[in-house]
Amino acid sequence: MAPLPDYRPKQLSLGPLEAEILSIVWELGSVTVKDVHDRILADPNRELAYTSVTTVLRRLTEKGWLACDKKGRAFYWRPLVSKLQAEMIKAHEQLHKFLAVGNPDVVAAFADSLDDVASEKIQAIAKRIQAAREAREES
Repeated sequence: MAPLPDYRPKQLSLGPLEAEILSIVWELGSVTVKDVHDRILADPNRELAYTSVTTVLRRLTEKGWLACDKKGRAFYWRPLVSKLQAEMIKAHEQLHKFLAVGNPDVVAAFADSLDDVASEKIQAIAKRIQAAREAREES
Protein backbone atom coordinates (compact mmCIF):
# COMPACT_ATOMS: atom_id res chain seq x y z
CA MET A 1 0.00 0.00 0.00
CA ALA A 2 1.44 3.36 -1.02
CA PRO A 3 1.80 5.82 1.85
CA LEU A 4 -0.02 9.12 1.87
CA PRO A 5 2.31 11.70 0.29
CA ASP A 6 4.01 14.18 2.62
CA TYR A 7 3.39 17.05 0.22
CA ARG A 8 -0.12 18.40 -0.25
CA PRO A 9 -1.28 21.24 -2.49
CA LYS A 10 -2.34 24.36 -0.56
CA GLN A 11 -5.83 24.26 -2.05
CA LEU A 12 -7.45 21.00 -3.14
CA SER A 13 -10.55 22.38 -4.82
CA LEU A 14 -10.28 22.83 -8.57
CA GLY A 15 -12.60 24.30 -11.14
CA PRO A 16 -13.49 22.29 -14.27
CA LEU A 17 -10.92 24.01 -16.50
CA GLU A 18 -8.24 23.71 -13.81
CA ALA A 19 -8.96 19.98 -13.50
CA GLU A 20 -8.84 19.53 -17.27
CA ILE A 21 -5.53 21.36 -17.59
CA LEU A 22 -4.05 19.47 -14.64
CA SER A 23 -5.01 16.20 -16.38
CA ILE A 24 -3.17 17.35 -19.49
CA VAL A 25 -0.09 18.19 -17.42
CA TRP A 26 -0.21 14.75 -15.76
CA GLU A 27 -0.48 13.13 -19.18
CA LEU A 28 2.37 15.08 -20.79
CA GLY A 29 4.62 15.47 -17.73
CA SER A 30 6.12 18.87 -18.48
CA VAL A 31 4.28 21.41 -20.58
CA THR A 32 4.38 24.87 -22.04
CA VAL A 33 1.29 27.03 -22.43
CA LYS A 34 1.34 26.16 -26.14
CA ASP A 35 1.33 22.41 -25.40
CA VAL A 36 -1.81 22.75 -23.29
CA HIS A 37 -3.48 25.25 -25.62
CA ASP A 38 -2.86 23.02 -28.64
CA ARG A 39 -4.22 19.98 -26.81
CA ILE A 40 -7.45 21.77 -25.89
CA LEU A 41 -7.90 23.25 -29.36
CA ALA A 42 -7.43 19.81 -30.91
CA ASP A 43 -11.16 19.50 -30.22
CA PRO A 44 -12.75 21.50 -33.07
CA ASN A 45 -15.71 22.39 -30.83
CA ARG A 46 -13.53 24.14 -28.25
CA GLU A 47 -12.37 27.72 -28.05
CA LEU A 48 -10.02 28.96 -25.38
CA ALA A 49 -7.72 31.95 -25.34
CA TYR A 50 -4.00 31.33 -24.97
CA THR A 51 -3.98 33.83 -22.11
CA SER A 52 -6.66 31.81 -20.30
CA VAL A 53 -4.38 28.76 -20.33
CA THR A 54 -1.58 30.91 -18.91
CA THR A 55 -3.88 32.18 -16.16
CA VAL A 56 -5.01 28.68 -15.20
CA LEU A 57 -1.44 27.33 -15.14
CA ARG A 58 -0.44 30.20 -12.85
CA ARG A 59 -3.47 29.55 -10.63
CA LEU A 60 -2.58 25.86 -10.37
CA THR A 61 0.94 26.91 -9.38
CA GLU A 62 -0.41 29.26 -6.69
CA LYS A 63 -2.64 26.46 -5.37
CA GLY A 64 0.40 24.20 -5.10
CA TRP A 65 -0.44 21.69 -7.83
CA LEU A 66 2.28 22.71 -10.30
CA ALA A 67 5.80 24.08 -10.33
CA CYS A 68 7.03 26.42 -13.04
CA ASP A 69 10.58 26.29 -14.39
CA LYS A 70 12.15 28.71 -16.85
CA LYS A 71 14.34 27.14 -19.51
CA GLY A 72 15.80 29.74 -21.82
CA ARG A 73 12.92 31.99 -22.76
CA ALA A 74 10.22 29.36 -22.21
CA PHE A 75 8.29 28.48 -19.07
CA TYR A 76 7.54 24.83 -18.35
CA TRP A 77 4.99 23.59 -15.84
CA ARG A 78 5.25 20.21 -14.13
CA PRO A 79 3.07 18.48 -11.53
CA LEU A 80 4.13 18.46 -7.88
CA VAL A 81 1.99 15.39 -7.16
CA SER A 82 1.09 12.47 -9.39
CA LYS A 83 -2.50 11.69 -10.32
CA LEU A 84 -2.44 8.71 -7.92
CA GLN A 85 -1.10 10.89 -5.09
CA ALA A 86 -3.80 13.48 -5.78
CA GLU A 87 -6.49 10.80 -5.62
CA MET A 88 -5.06 9.57 -2.31
CA ILE A 89 -4.96 13.09 -0.86
CA LYS A 90 -8.52 13.86 -1.93
CA ALA A 91 -9.82 10.53 -0.62
CA HIS A 92 -8.04 11.15 2.69
CA GLU A 93 -9.62 14.59 3.00
CA GLN A 94 -13.08 13.26 2.15
CA LEU A 95 -12.76 10.43 4.67
CA HIS A 96 -11.71 12.89 7.38
CA LYS A 97 -14.70 15.11 6.59
CA PHE A 98 -17.01 12.09 6.74
CA LEU A 99 -15.56 10.87 10.03
CA ALA A 100 -15.73 14.41 11.45
CA VAL A 101 -19.45 13.82 11.84
CA GLY A 102 -18.21 12.33 15.09
CA ASN A 103 -21.26 10.20 15.71
CA PRO A 104 -20.41 6.47 15.42
CA ASP A 105 -24.12 5.66 14.98
CA VAL A 106 -24.30 7.80 11.83
CA VAL A 107 -21.17 6.18 10.38
CA ALA A 108 -22.44 2.69 11.29
CA ALA A 109 -25.87 3.39 9.77
CA PHE A 110 -24.18 4.55 6.58
CA ALA A 111 -21.99 1.44 6.44
CA ASP A 112 -25.00 -0.77 7.13
CA SER A 113 -26.88 0.74 4.18
CA LEU A 114 -24.19 -0.21 1.65
CA ASP A 115 -24.71 -2.99 -0.88
CA ASP A 116 -22.68 -6.21 -0.76
CA VAL A 117 -19.99 -4.98 -3.19
CA ALA A 118 -19.36 -1.81 -1.19
CA SER A 119 -19.37 -3.79 2.08
CA GLU A 120 -16.77 -6.16 0.65
CA LYS A 121 -14.62 -3.17 -0.35
CA ILE A 122 -14.84 -1.78 3.19
CA GLN A 123 -13.82 -5.16 4.61
CA ALA A 124 -10.89 -5.34 2.18
CA ILE A 125 -9.84 -1.82 3.21
CA ALA A 126 -10.02 -2.78 6.89
CA LYS A 127 -7.79 -5.81 6.21
CA ARG A 128 -5.23 -3.64 4.40
CA ILE A 129 -5.24 -1.14 7.24
CA GLN A 130 -4.61 -3.93 9.73
CA ALA A 131 -1.82 -5.40 7.58
CA ALA A 132 -0.16 -1.98 7.23
CA ARG A 133 -0.30 -1.42 10.99
CA GLU A 134 1.15 -4.86 11.68
CA ALA A 135 3.94 -4.24 9.15
CA ARG A 136 4.78 -0.92 10.86
CA GLU A 137 4.92 -2.61 14.26
CA GLU A 138 7.29 -5.30 12.95
CA SER A 139 9.79 -2.78 11.58
